Amino acid sequence: MTIGAILSDLDGTLVDSTDAVLRVWHRWMDDHGLGRTRSAEHPHGIPAREVVARLAPHLDADAEAAELERREIADLDGVVALPGAAALLRRSGPPPLAVVTSCTLPLARARLRAAGLAEPPAMVTAERTARVKPHPDPYLLGAELLGVAPAACVVLEDAPAGVAAGRAAGMRVVAVRGRHVEERALRDADEIVDDVAAFLARLA
Repeated sequence: MTIGAILSDLDGTLVDSTDAVLRVWHRWMDDHGLGRTRSAEHPHGIPAREVVARLAPHLDADAEAAELERREIADLDGVVALPGAAALLRRSGPPPLAVVTSCTLPLARARLRAAGLAEPPAMVTAERTARVKPHPDPYLLGAELLGVAPAACVVLEDAPAGVAAGRAAGMRVVAVRGRHVEERALRDADEIVDDVAAFLARLA
């Protein structure tokens, strides 16, 4: 297919933030007397507010998400760029690029800086849509920002929620093998690659 635009997830696709994320969440769980989740069990690819609601429905999800964001911005140790991320973000297009993430804008910017990556010209973060992944809204907004029809977009994702969002938006989804998600959980993607570098090699 001709690619009109590339819409890429951030965590697990462009940056490896797994250790930092789990470190912050585990400390938060300890603070609230909650059992720790393993990486494979932790809900990846959805906003912190929704994860809090799942893990601790008795707590104020908005207040706890704000506290978690503060902690995650303060703890960026080990956040690094994944293969192909720098090359993807350096591209001037065509096709154009937008990053579509379940992070807030401050956290997304902090992780990009920590990984030594340039901020893309277009970015959709958790604050910008009423519904988030696995709903299609974030990816549809990304396509709208770039002025490209959804059917002409390719989504790069590493989490089941993101794969579902891309498919629901009517886009081709390329899943990236990550550290925290088993490959069988990505089976709804149109194809699976090792990393963004492998995708770019095909694009070239």
